[in-house]
Amino acid sequence: MTKKTSLIITTINEPSVAVKAFSAIDGLALTVVGDKKTPQAWSCANTTYLPVDAQQQLGYAICRLLPYHHYARKNVGYLHAMKCGAEVIIDTDDDNVPKEGWGFPAFSGDYLQTPRDHGFVNVYSYFTDQHIWPRGFPLNLIRPGGAALPPLATGDIRIGVWQGLADGDPDVDAIYRLVLNKPCTFKEKEPLVLAEGTICPFNSQNTAFAREAFPLLYLPSFVTFRYTDILRGLVAQPIMWRCGLHLGFTQATVVQERNPHDYMQDFVSEIPCYLHADEVVEVVCGALRGDSSVADNLYLAYDALRRKGIVMEAEMELLSLWLKDLP
Repeated sequence: MTKKTSLIITTINEPSVAVKAFSAIDGLALTVVGDKKTPQAWSCANTTYLPVDAQQQLGYAICRLLPYHHYARKNVGYLHAMKCGAEVIIDTDDDNVPKEGWGFPAFSGDYLQTPRDHGFVNVYSYFTDQHIWPRGFPLNLIRPGGAALPPLATGDIRIGVWQGLADGDPDVDAIYRLVLNKPCTFKEKEPLVLAEGTICPFNSQNTAFAREAFPLLYLPSFVTFRYTDILRGLVAQPIMWRCGLHLGFTQATVVQERNPHDYMQDFVSEIPCYLHADEVVEVVCGALRGDSSVADNLYLAYDALRRKGIVMEAEMELLSLWLKDLP
């Protein structure tokens, strides 16, 4: 781990056990992005803290429209990390406590992988026998065996995003919590990478982006709180396929000690996840151009989603500022 690896968190709480644990990891550049509810005297050792007034002074165009009281304040932290020369940018939250040895595999190498063009698969089923699925997974596939993993093989592959799992209270949807709500400890297994055309939602809770995929860090701001990182992940995967990059999953390297949630409010916030997962992938795949850059394809993807009514016009304005701010 070197200072070229940046970790971004946003919080409205005092420094948590998780934040303090990450701040103690040698060589990790930790940036915490504040919001209007973050305690004014927020401070943690070995941490760059960006309160709201400091964010405005950074000179990013996105700050003109980026809403407050919103998880997407993280976008400022991503841009700051890029400006500081990050080669890897990692997402997490203030309730994910790193395990000993926390980290991510290399972004290229020989990895276990799925075959191509298998559609949605439930990657959680590779790491546990428990009936559990990730937030954002299509509801018509959540029955046991509804999205079973196909036969796997090992081969050389490039990864744009690594998703590390979380033990304890992992990232699942409100339906799982309202109906089952069982804790989960995932098995220790080798990483699994999804080939082109095979897809699974990923979140922002223990997630590493390679530099080539940095434009895809953009968190949409005019969608619901529980949808923002899921939409980001569904958009990102087809764009990565266009440039030979893939999504990989690792065993759990954090334990989530989840902040309090109202499950019914979570359910309401997740309704777009339930309604649009398949459609988002189809729309994005149809909008991309093979000769376009990652950034240009990101714009094409969201513009197509706007025409379908999945995102608002305001999202396009903010996305344009994000693309302008990219180094």
